[in-house]
Amino acid sequence: MNTTTNPPRPPAPDAAGRTPVLAARDLVKSYGRVEALRGADFELFPGEVLAVIGDNGAGKSTLIKCLSGAAVPDSGTLLLDGAPADFRTPAQAKAAGIETVYQTLAVTPALDIASNLYLGREIRRKGPLGTLLRMLDTAAMRKQAEEHIKRLGIATLQDITQPVETLSGGQRQAVAVARAAAFGSKVVILDEPTAALGVRESGQVAELIKRLRDHGMPIVLISHDMPVVFELADRIHVQRLGRRAAVISPATHSMEDAVAIMTGARTA
Repeated sequence: MNTTTNPPRPPAPDAAGRTPVLAARDLVKSYGRVEALRGADFELFPGEVLAVIGDNGAGKSTLIKCLSGAAVPDSGTLLLDGAPADFRTPAQAKAAGIETVYQTLAVTPALDIASNLYLGREIRRKGPLGTLLRMLDTAAMRKQAEEHIKRLGIATLQDITQPVETLSGGQRQAVAVARAAAFGSKVVILDEPTAALGVRESGQVAELIKRLRDHGMPIVLISHDMPVVFELADRIHVQRLGRRAAVISPATHSMEDAVAIMTGARTA
């Protein structure tokens, strides 16, 4: 959404000259007297994992909501593949190829893995059975779900007919991430994907994120877990006081550097 009279600044290319898949320019968002975003910028490039970090109140959650259609900025511009985009709802962002996995997983425990992968996008049977009676093509969903999970190499999900309520926390996260990867043609946004998971399960989710990146999927990773951030991220977006304070790299900065920038103790 661009509410200014001036044309938006073009998205800045990276060192290789690539245009960002998803970008934001000068985003402003207020909730009453609280200014959550104060001219925030953002760029996600093809095939990278971009971590977003920041203290509580830094505006990172609001930034992600604006990128995913869960919130509408008061002013500023969103750009998808370099073209202005206007997401008024999460459904519009999904239709544009942006899938978000929130910390509170939107999975239905009583349904099996395949049904959860196609939740809200169910495949109907062909002909009158699907058109008039709206009967589901369960066999097709299970077949395609199994192929997708094998393609991603998720070894922890062996039986796609297994009810999600019987899965561990890490396996449930894998189902949610697999669903996002199945339908996110442009970007996958992961909100605290390893929160409340044990070391082993966090490692499994981290391996899944690496596989998504290896498949060429651009990923936005919001996390407080600095070891996970420095293990997975190609670049790190540091949000502070409603703006982007810096973009750093695990190759050039330490965890201590990142925390210092987050808190304002130093600049990049």
